[in-house]
Amino acid sequence: MQISKGVEWAAHAAALMSALPPGRGLRAEALARYHGVPGPYMAKQMQALSKAGIVHAARGKHGGYRLARPAGEITLWDVMTAIEGRKPAFTCTEIRQNGPCGAEPEQCRQKCAIAAAFHAAEAAFRDHLQAVSLVEIAAGVVADSSPDHLRDVGRWLEKEAVALG
Repeated sequence: MQISKGVEWAAHAAALMSALPPGRGLRAEALARYHGVPGPYMAKQMQALSKAGIVHAARGKHGGYRLARPAGEITLWDVMTAIEGRKPAFTCTEIRQNGPCGAEPEQCRQKCAIAAAFHAAEAAFRDHLQAVSLVEIAAGVVADSSPDHLRDVGRWLEKEAVALG
């Protein structure tokens, strides 16, 4: 399974927005500059997060993005599915029914061991990401950052955050 850069970028943007004070937001261009990524691509990720109800988008001169729900209610699974969709990573094509020794359909009423293993792994992956909220991500960032770095982030947020109307 390969997860796109868009998921990483959206998760970082959402984690950063969790530090915003109420009524404040960040423009997509500011989020792109902060993370050193292309603006149009960050805007695309923010639109997907907005469509999924993870962020609220305000348009116009005083526009920007802010989290649409409390950070504790937004999980990494929410972010990932907003960007990647909900299609399963593994799709069984019932290859065991093919070829000269293929099984008959009535012999394939249960999942084969291969499909069962992939589905179990995918369920564990989903369950883990559903258990990790933006609050936990933000707490990890704070724990891993120096006071100087946190002060720099706070100053940057004060400068870049816009009042959303």
